[in-house]
Amino acid sequence: MRTAVILAGGKALRFSGQPKPLLLIGAQRIIDRQMVVLNSVAEYLAIVTNDRVRYGALGVPVWQDLAPDTGPLGGIYTALENTTTAQTLVVAGDLPFLTAPFLQYLMCVCEDADVTIPRMPNGLQPLCAIYARRCIEVIGHQIKAGRFKVTDVLSKLDVREVGPDEIAHFDSSGTLFFNVNTPDDYQNALALASKRLTLS
Repeated sequence: MRTAVILAGGKALRFSGQPKPLLLIGAQRIIDRQMVVLNSVAEYLAIVTNDRVRYGALGVPVWQDLAPDTGPLGGIYTALENTTTAQTLVVAGDLPFLTAPFLQYLMCVCEDADVTIPRMPNGLQPLCAIYARRCIEVIGHQIKAGRFKVTDVLSKLDVREVGPDEIAHFDSSGTLFFNVNTPDDYQNALALASKRLTLS
């Protein structure tokens, strides 16, 4: 049994406070797309956020961030504190093009690692990774020490990297880890989604 958790707690200052997971990509919000994909690969699904009102109607558990203002690391910590499964897939709420085949592969290769994480040529993808519940203690210590960079935690854990060659089989378009971080990214995501619809 595995849990999938969407981190939806960002302040979205570049979008005038509009939460990125609720942005429309075509006819569907990013979070709706993610929920369809994640429900196909995990038995349990939850959302970590500071805004329970916006996400409370989605029909899945909404977990209040236990470490606010600590960035994604606090979201990961909250996910692991709440889950009852040994492994938790954590994804950022601004990744509109995640696919079930890749996430299923990630789950198949995680084995006994503390963290199973994709690595692209531009670096690690800690917000589309699987974390073992036993990571709680290390992450908690990092937060108490005021160190909120997710990648800093990895040096203290047993990490299984999924490299570019493995990822390439699932990412022919190069958009698997495309994230909507700015308004320009959002426009690009809309264009990519429209192109996919045209080609389908």
